[in-house]
Order: sequence, then structure tokens, then C-alpha cells
Amino acid sequence: MISICLEGIIKDIKENRVLNDISLQMTGGKIYGLRGKNGCGKTMLMRAICGFIIPTKGKVIINGKQLHKDIHFPESIGVLIENPAFLNEYSGYKNLKLIGDILGGVKSEDIEHALYQAGLDAKDKKTYGKYSLGMKQKLGIANALLCEPEIIILDEPINALDEDSMKKIKETLLRIRDNGKIILVACHDKEELNYLADEIFIMSEGKIIGREKKENEIFVSV
Repeated sequence: MISICLEGIIKDIKENRVLNDISLQMTGGKIYGLRGKNGCGKTMLMRAICGFIIPTKGKVIINGKQLHKDIHFPESIGVLIENPAFLNEYSGYKNLKLIGDILGGVKSEDIEHALYQAGLDAKDKKTYGKYSLGMKQKLGIANALLCEPEIIILDEPINALDEDSMKKIKETLLRIRDNGKIILVACHDKEELNYLADEIFIMSEGKIIGREKKENEIFVSV
């Protein structure tokens, strides 16, 4: 069973405590949401789960293995946090092909499938530098979905997307969830987050201050 367990996560940056004693568990087959104002710690928490930062105290345990002790990074994870970096002179396909070559074992059909899931055409020769903001966001999502990872971390994935593109991404995420994966989404749009998530963690000043769980399509506090 795919799982994420956080035990007493604290992160201090200089004199500031940006994550304050966070403990929670996530299991496969669910979409989890993070909700809170800008600066509340959502992105920092995502970075801790990805292994991008080392907590000052506490443990991040992925599938029974502790980050920075048993493993350096989760072994199967796709990430979209802030603005992903791609090469302006390459098409979307070529950018993902370069990443796939670095990862190793990524086939052309894997790249095509990831682009399709994000609503992009693998045959489109337009270079990344000429992409609209929405297309750039889609490519970031496609990159996170490449190789069908067990854990998917998405920070504001529907930013800059039009209504049809948002619908496509939401359908994709729900389908991936039903295949037993863990998806963690931070989203400022409460309505969209409520539509996607099975459980929502509410953050403020680096703490989890509340939790809501979907029951019969209605969220209740837990």
C-alpha cells in the first residue's frame, strides 16, 4: 500500500518556524488537498514530502522508508511546485524526452501519454518559449505525470488554465486516484479543491489547524 506518514514535522528557517509540529497520514487511492492563505506553509510542506528540504525535527516516511535516512527522495514521485524550468527552444515533447533520457527507461509512448493526460499534443512542434501560460502549466503537469508515479504532488495545478483544460486535468487526476495513487494538491480555489479532494488539510502559520473529509459529497470536520 502506498503511504505517506509525517511525524512531528518542524522546519525552522533562521528565526522563523515555517512548519510547526505537523503529523498526518495519507494512503493510496485518495486525493488530499491543502488549503490556506499564501505563506501558510503549503509549499514548504510539499517540499518536505518530496525530500527537497530536510526537516529541523520530525520524520517523513514514504512507504515505510524514512527520507534522508533510508532514502534521499521518494522512489516514485511526480512533482509540480511553483514554476517548472524547461528549455525555451525545445517543444513540449522534446523537453520531456530530455528529462526521460536523464531518468532512463522512459519510452516515447510514456511521453505521449503524459502529454495527452495534460491536454497537450505530442506532435505539436511549437517551442516552449512560445507557449501560453496555460500550455506551460500543462507541460508542468505532464512532467509530474511522466512514468505514472505512485505519488503526485501538485502546487496550484489549475492556475492559468481555461475551463475546458481544467475539466481535462480534473478528470485525469480522478482517474489516477482510482488507480490507487496518492495525489496531494494545493489550490486557492475552495470550490475546485472541494470537487477534487477526498480529504482536506487546512493550514495556518505552519500548522494543520483543521481537517475536512468528504462524506456523501459533503465535507465534514474530522
